Amino acid sequence: MAVSRSALLGGMPRGGEPGMRLSIELSEAEGTRLREEARRLGVEPEDLARAALTDLLQSEDEDFRKAAEHVLRKNEELYRRLA
Repeated sequence: MAVSRSALLGGMPRGGEPGMRLSIELSEAEGTRLREEARRLGVEPEDLARAALTDLLQSEDEDFRKAAEHVLRKNEELYRRLA
């Protein structure tokens, strides 16, 4: 699980916007792993889970943007001819 430093260090939006409260159930193994990783990083398990989710949601946007730019560059000549 890749967690960005900015998310762990407060890069997550809080306040200002209405939030969403989630309750998830983890297996015993998943809970243990989350607690161990949080302890290793020196953060609370809830903060680590929030940071991981924030990172995942941001990376999907970035992946889509990169894919769209690639398609646009790849087909730039075609688009120019069609214009």
